[in-house]
Amino acid sequence: MKKNKRRLAAALCAAVIFAGSVIPSAANAGEPSESYNYDRWNEAVPSQAGYAAERSVSGSDLGVGSFDTPSDIFCAWDGLFYIADTKNDRIVAVDEEFTSAVKVYSSFTKPDGSKTTLDKPKGVYVSQYTGYMYIADSENDRVLIATREGGYISEITRPDDPVYNAPTFKPLRVLADKAGNVYTVLGNITTGAAMFSPDGKFIGFYGANRVQPTKEIIGTFFRSLFLTEEKKARRTRNVPTGITSFDIDGDFIFTCTSSSSQKTDTVKKLNAAGKNIFANLPLVIGDYTPIYDSYQNTVFSPAITDIDISEDGCINCLDYTTGRIFQYDEDCNLLFIAGAKANQLGGFTSAAALESHANKLYVVDSVKDTVTVFRETDFGAAVHKATALYNAGYYEEALEPWYEVLRRDSGYKRANIGVASALLRKGDYKGSMKYAKRAGSPDIYNKAFEGYRREFIKKHFAAIAAVIMISTAALILRGRRRRRRSAAGNNKEKEEQSDDGSD
Repeated sequence: MKKNKRRLAAALCAAVIFAGSVIPSAANAGEPSESYNYDRWNEAVPSQAGYAAERSVSGSDLGVGSFDTPSDIFCAWDGLFYIADTKNDRIVAVDEEFTSAVKVYSSFTKPDGSKTTLDKPKGVYVSQYTGYMYIADSENDRVLIATREGGYISEITRPDDPVYNAPTFKPLRVLADKAGNVYTVLGNITTGAAMFSPDGKFIGFYGANRVQPTKEIIGTFFRSLFLTEEKKARRTRNVPTGITSFDIDGDFIFTCTSSSSQKTDTVKKLNAAGKNIFANLPLVIGDYTPIYDSYQNTVFSPAITDIDISEDGCINCLDYTTGRIFQYDEDCNLLFIAGAKANQLGGFTSAAALESHANKLYVVDSVKDTVTVFRETDFGAAVHKATALYNAGYYEEALEPWYEVLRRDSGYKRANIGVASALLRKGDYKGSMKYAKRAGSPDIYNKAFEGYRREFIKKHFAAIAAVIMISTAALILRGRRRRRRSAAGNNKEKEEQSDDGSD
């Protein structure tokens, strides 16, 4: 009887342990991969998720039939979304809740009453300053400018300009600035985005990437110093990779490139003059280490296919290689990683475009023909609250929100940096050194150490001065004694020599 009771108790314990191990897995069954981040040693570690996949939306869900290879998504100032449904030759406008389509644009009416239709549009942008819709109408070799009511305004085609020496004009992405200037990313163009004035006149190229300074390129440069002009003309030229996509935030344009071989200018922040604000930052966009696929025996490097700037200034980058979203704050500190290459909700087959609105992210998959909606988690909201205060210069006010983040995830690197910075501003140098060490931030640690040393010297100045004076006096007395002993020794030696001489 006792044996049976012991067996029953053991079975119950095993069942409880098994249930405890299964329940968390079941709770996360909808996510394609475990959430992770990077620690102070740049090692991938488990972390709380900042975003969770909420739902996947198809064209049929929106009431307009299936999408076919959608390529871009944009959210206007009034909350309406615009999707470039490429192979259906249309732009679909969707309501703010992303539950139904409000208008479908497949043709536009010209002033004379005739219609013009779209052919494989790949990009769309709506300007709050002009009120116009700008469409990268790729196979029609034009940027179409139209009203949101469906009226034709104008179009931009291949410039008849010697500076524009490309044979084709295939717009892939488009946007407009406050002044109405139009920028477009073109296929097979490596000299930057083509820039046009509000009346459609070609101005030039903007924001070209730099050439990656590899050993071969550097060696070729030095060898070219000794080549004749004829040989220089025949040599192969090194050209930068082209811009893949961009977004505009105030007076700055952010660009990205999907070239997996490009290490510089993967993401840029350009001012009005085209200068890259991020040029001197040691940026690592995407995963720190390239991913090795044992099945294909191939190493996959990040390929940033789209970039989006959130309303709060966060930089969202979409990696085509891994299907992941990498979110950074305005100083390019990594906040969150979401998504994956997978078939289930939250995963992508071919991640094509990314957009943000309020506390959600929207990702277009051009193979699944869907848009996946990610919602901000409670942890994500805590991080964004602290980040917003910190970026606004309210370092001390951000301290408690950062502590709240650390209570949820003690190893969260960005929170440790935030606390270290806040304590440094507050004058708590010892505490700042502690959190800077946790974050692996030598810059903050050195500044805190300098403050701590200065504060220590000021606090103990009298004692330090006394020790220095006593030590100095002791050294002086010691020196005098040595000199006296030396003089006495010399006198004794002279006396002995004198006595020897007299003898």
